Amino acid sequence: MYQLWDIHDIKYILKKHGFAFSKALGQNFIVDAAVCPAIVEGAAIGAEDYVLEIGPGIGVLSAELCKSAKKVVAVELDKRLPDILADTLADFDNFELVEGDILKLDLHTLWQEHFAGAENLKICANLPYYITSPVIMRFLESDLPIESITVMVQKEAGERICAQPGSKQAGAVTVAVQYYASAEELFFVPKEAFLPSPKVDSEVIQLTVREQPPIAPVDENLFFKVVKAAFLQRRKAAANSLSAGLAMPKAEVIAMLEALGFAPDCRAENFSMEDFAAITAYLAKSEEK
Repeated sequence: MYQLWDIHDIKYILKKHGFAFSKALGQNFIVDAAVCPAIVEGAAIGAEDYVLEIGPGIGVLSAELCKSAKKVVAVELDKRLPDILADTLADFDNFELVEGDILKLDLHTLWQEHFAGAENLKICANLPYYITSPVIMRFLESDLPIESITVMVQKEAGERICAQPGSKQAGAVTVAVQYYASAEELFFVPKEAFLPSPKVDSEVIQLTVREQPPIAPVDENLFFKVVKAAFLQRRKAAANSLSAGLAMPKAEVIAMLEALGFAPDCRAENFSMEDFAAITAYLAKSEEK
């Protein structure tokens, strides 16, 4: 059996299959033996768990998941990798590969066809940095019975996702993610843990999906529209961003903020989730008039 984190085994596998890394796909393979077992432990993968993995690469995380889970289904975009995975994961009969783009696949069809008998789902992945937020939000908005999402992301992205709404690090993704899930930083992963080594460090985060959002905005679509607009120009006052993002006269936005008790020069990072809900309610009420 290969040691898929071992740099010598990796180079042998890549040479054997004539594989070269793709920058466009954000491919960086883990070469630290401690990382994947720590991800599996952090995700609390047990013998009855069904796991969905995104971007398995040559299978280093997949192998660790298969050792603990009932079934692992991995979605891979790179058409060069199925032959490699058939080689590296040949010893596991609880692994299944689905070729495709996770941002384009019908997630409910994926669930129905590959997770028969599952009551819930855990997601684990070493995500390419450029698709971190779209992938996370696609799952959170999917209405699938997802229990948790444990992923490795760029450190800065992880810190932003796990920041407290209303804090300086918060962004639109912070509010969006934490509407659906509680977010926690699990552990740091240095750039030296990858081949090739990226320019930035990473961290593993965990999102535990909520049964109900922590707030109940009067209009969920308007709520997210407000959040997105507020962070449109995050270096500027929220009045400017909301005015531009909602196509409202700035004077009206300032009047709204003052009516809700906010300073006219406040920024989006100062708003809590409840504050965004209050702005949403104000706008919804105004639209009724």
